[in-house]
Amino acid sequence: MAQVSIVIPVKDEAGNAGPLAREIHAAMLTTPAAHAFEMIFVNDGSTDATVAELIALRPEIPGLRILSHERSLGQSRAVRTGVRAAHAPLIVTLDGDGQNDPADIPKLLAVFEGASTRLGMVAGERVKREDNWRKRAASRAANRFRRWVLNDTAKDVGCGLKAFRREAFLELPYFDHMHRYLITLMQREAYEVRFVSVGHRARIAGKSKYGVWDRAWVGISDLAGVIWLKKRFRGAAGTKEI
Repeated sequence: MAQVSIVIPVKDEAGNAGPLAREIHAAMLTTPAAHAFEMIFVNDGSTDATVAELIALRPEIPGLRILSHERSLGQSRAVRTGVRAAHAPLIVTLDGDGQNDPADIPKLLAVFEGASTRLGMVAGERVKREDNWRKRAASRAANRFRRWVLNDTAKDVGCGLKAFRREAFLELPYFDHMHRYLITLMQREAYEVRFVSVGHRARIAGKSKYGVWDRAWVGISDLAGVIWLKKRFRGAAGTKEI
């Protein structure tokens, strides 16, 4: 049985998906789970050669799985699809555009060694973002505002590189764009979240699926929903059979 499942949502990432899969495979071979991991790419309605690129790697990468949505359902749904299909108790997610460095995966996994089961997530925080100045400025402003409103400890919710317990993720309420609020939702369930500094790289192929303004407008309604979820929650409680 796999000890770690790496879940990568992809949409039109031909030119990125193949090299990324090879990098993930190489990074995982340096971990204690070297012979007990699986890699799950979730194709979210790609119309390019993303799937063909991944299929060609199956003989080269044992444990490579490819799931495919019939149409694009968004990044959060793709992440959930991968987590629900995963066989391992620990999940690692990273973006399919290659901007997250797979070499950082072992650092996140190492934090779980010997940790309490209440450690639900280890989240990456990008030290230096390789994005244009508009995205960096918008992200800084959004993160500060969100942290002030939600009173969480996240400085970089946009980093796709995260490691978390599968059972903890499945306890969280699902909604579109929830992947941007995983840290807050984990803390809502009384799970501990720790942070690790990670790298960030420029795209080598394709283009971003998100713009500054479309994220901003959607983020306002999402933020209101998360505030409501926090207010309507009575707190985590243990359960025992009597």
